[in-house]
Amino acid sequence: MKFLHQFNTGKIILVSFISAVFISYPNISFLPWELSYMDEAAKLKHIIFFVFRYLFFSLLAFILLKVNLRKVDSLNFSKRLLFNSLICGIAYGIYALISLSTCTKADCFGSILLFQFVVACILFSLFGHVYQLYAVQRKKEQEIEQLKIENLQSRCDALANQINPHFFFNSLNSLTALIRKKDDEITLAFVSKLSDVFRYILQSEKKSLVSLGEELKFVEAFRYMLEIRFANKLLFNIRVPEDKRHLKLPALSLLPLVDNIVVHNVIDSENKMQIEIELNENDELLISNPIFPKITAPVTNGTGLKNLENRFHLLMNKQIRILQSEKLFTVILPLKP
Repeated sequence: MKFLHQFNTGKIILVSFISAVFISYPNISFLPWELSYMDEAAKLKHIIFFVFRYLFFSLLAFILLKVNLRKVDSLNFSKRLLFNSLICGIAYGIYALISLSTCTKADCFGSILLFQFVVACILFSLFGHVYQLYAVQRKKEQEIEQLKIENLQSRCDALANQINPHFFFNSLNSLTALIRKKDDEITLAFVSKLSDVFRYILQSEKKSLVSLGEELKFVEAFRYMLEIRFANKLLFNIRVPEDKRHLKLPALSLLPLVDNIVVHNVIDSENKMQIEIELNENDELLISNPIFPKITAPVTNGTGLKNLENRFHLLMNKQIRILQSEKLFTVILPLKP
């Protein structure tokens, strides 16, 4: 598991030395008093044995740490305690055999030494158990986080997929009108641009966020189709610096806004539509248009703007803003660096 990587060998060695200090504390506290009544030869021998004992407990701590970390998922507390007791029992036997020739029998089999091995056994059993609880909790959190990500992606895919049929039906209506005019050259050009637009839509379905530059290139292709449809009665004024076109936004953010302008406004010789696309001082994208309301309000389900709001919330945790006056409608889209 990934969280086990935080305990590398260097950290385990460090924890082992610190644990050995804790386990050997009785020996450390008694050392000055014991040395005070020994001659020089006995002092040297006692210090050497003291260092040996500390290193022995450090090695024991290292082994217990490695074992408990590796078996973090496979042992309950009682089995872990039994397993650690077995290791400590073997270690105690080895310690006794090595030290019998260099210390008194009381030091090898005394209550303090036995207590130290019991403390080591219980300490690392508790460590292993606590770490097991932590590992289980982390695993659950990671699973929950993964489910959230998958759910988020599913919701975003569903919202993006709703855009395509809406745009598709509007494009077919435009194509039908061109066919009725029997202008084959313009109709073929329209179909060619329409294929470019749909190619971008299909490619964008696999992306969550795209650069502002990519979206504006898409608008340029879409713009051609609208200019043919409205005979230059609908114009775009795009003022976005090149050094800002790396900023990110959800894929297909501009399509529903442009489509919404076309659906809800009268666009003719007397009401020429100019769509302004620019950045404000906060690096937010502004899409503005004059309001030329239709006499009869179009029947729509409000899918475009609602989906756009949801996708910005899901993908960027930000809200779009809508400003509307008597003559001007503006949508403000936050961008991500």
